[in-house]
Amino acid sequence: MKAQELREKTPDQLREQLASLKKESFNLRFQQATGQLENTARMRTVKRDTARVLTVLNQQADSEE
Repeated sequence: MKAQELREKTPDQLREQLASLKKESFNLRFQQATGQLENTARMRTVKRDTARVLTVLNQQADSEE
């Protein structure tokens, strides 16, 4: 997911995406703890996508003020 794609979304859409990324992150951590995680690189991409969404949300909040 690219930052430019995220900037085109509304804050509500970004919050929904953030919630789904956090759920996925939880599920991946749970799978890792039980030894069922096959694609360990997915944890890294989810973490980075979460950071991107938070960054864009903060940028949008700053620009509104």
